[in-house]
Amino acid sequence: MQLQDLVINDINPLNITDKISDLQMLFNQLTYSHIPIQKDGVYMGCISETDAHCFDGAKIIGDCNYTIEGFFVRPTTNWLDVLEAFAQNDSNIMPVLDKNNLYLGYYELNDIMHLFNETPFFSEPGGILIVEKGIHDYSFSEISQIVESNDAKLMGAFISKMDSDLVRITLKIGNASLNEIIQTFRRYSYNIVSGHEDDSYIESLRERSQYLDKYLNM
Repeated sequence: MQLQDLVINDINPLNITDKISDLQMLFNQLTYSHIPIQKDGVYMGCISETDAHCFDGAKIIGDCNYTIEGFFVRPTTNWLDVLEAFAQNDSNIMPVLDKNNLYLGYYELNDIMHLFNETPFFSEPGGILIVEKGIHDYSFSEISQIVESNDAKLMGAFISKMDSDLVRITLKIGNASLNEIIQTFRRYSYNIVSGHEDDSYIESLRERSQYLDKYLNM
């Protein structure tokens, strides 16, 4: 499925000339954290539910335009960047604008999370290995070389924790026993935080993600 296929356009942005009470009513009918706002047909940004309920309903949205947050993504934005935009703006709705800044619709967070669940990192069998090393000493090229030198396939990797001294990296590894890989990582001075030969760790991640999907759909 193309990410653009997930664009929803069943809600038109409210106008800055609409009343705050209209915005409040829309929030009461929906489960979205933000609602898109436009001026003369041009997208301006979103107002959060928290801000909307702070104002007198008799006012118009334009009286409170300083609360409008101008976040959006493009149809060409990849899904990881879209997911990052959701997190950065603490939103469960993400407006989509074309190259001419025309409002096309929006993404829902739970749809993007569903794409994440469908990636091989979650859906394919394999082991999970969490390693740790000095923040200036690790490299992904070295990590890939360690995994592949043991005739294994690296199916995914991401930095799951970072502080001033250490970086923690979570790996999904397919087609191999983790024992020899773990020993190789130790020879390269990586600390082994956790190794799971079965899919118990990834199953836990999947269950948490599915729980989040259910929560978002409540």
